[in-house]
Amino acid sequence: MIPTTAVAEAHRRLHRALDGLTDEQVREPSPLPGWTRGHVLAHVTDAGRALADLVEKALLGVLVPLYDPRTHDRDGIIEATAGRTADEHRRALLRHSVRLEDAWARVRDWDQHVDYRDGKLSSTVFARWREVWIHAVDLDVGLGVADWPEDFAVHAVDFLADRLPGGVAVRAGDRRWGSGEAQVTGPVRDLAAWLSGRSSGDGLTGDLPELGPWPSGARRPPPPARRAP
Repeated sequence: MIPTTAVAEAHRRLHRALDGLTDEQVREPSPLPGWTRGHVLAHVTDAGRALADLVEKALLGVLVPLYDPRTHDRDGIIEATAGRTADEHRRALLRHSVRLEDAWARVRDWDQHVDYRDGKLSSTVFARWREVWIHAVDLDVGLGVADWPEDFAVHAVDFLADRLPGGVAVRAGDRRWGSGEAQVTGPVRDLAAWLSGRSSGDGLTGDLPELGPWPSGARRPPPPARRAP
């Protein structure tokens, strides 16, 4: 199932949480090194723009990369727009969120080829789902790991389980990822928070290993979580 409705709800939750954001709060540091809340908002907004461009072009039969270095300076755009006022950030984020949802509503084949991750249009939906919920935590505007829907947390662990070193498995209830003898257990939201770097592993039991890099580029879909014995 492609979670377009779930991503639209994530958009709505984030937009509501930003209602009371002030210009001063935009300029305050975020948990991400060197980034203010404005930088995080600029990143989430521009990622929405890039995904909307990719989907809209794909619907016209045109393949474009998510970020074309010949036409878009990703870091430069973030730096240039981080200093927007709170109202400007809200308007820009809403504009590109709506564009993206409207483009997805016109998709008839989620397996249609695109120049992004696993090569399917469906990957844009899952990427945006991760982008919104994970960076909502970084924004510290009242949305935290506890607000992550359980199905999102399961997806996040599916996606991020590649960060686990060999020989280590993680388990949440009757779900288990990996096949190692060493095991980290806990609620699925806590596992997702740790694997995404949004917690130090609070709520988890077991020896927490050093995690590998964030998955990037084209990749095979992760194997589904299997029921633990």
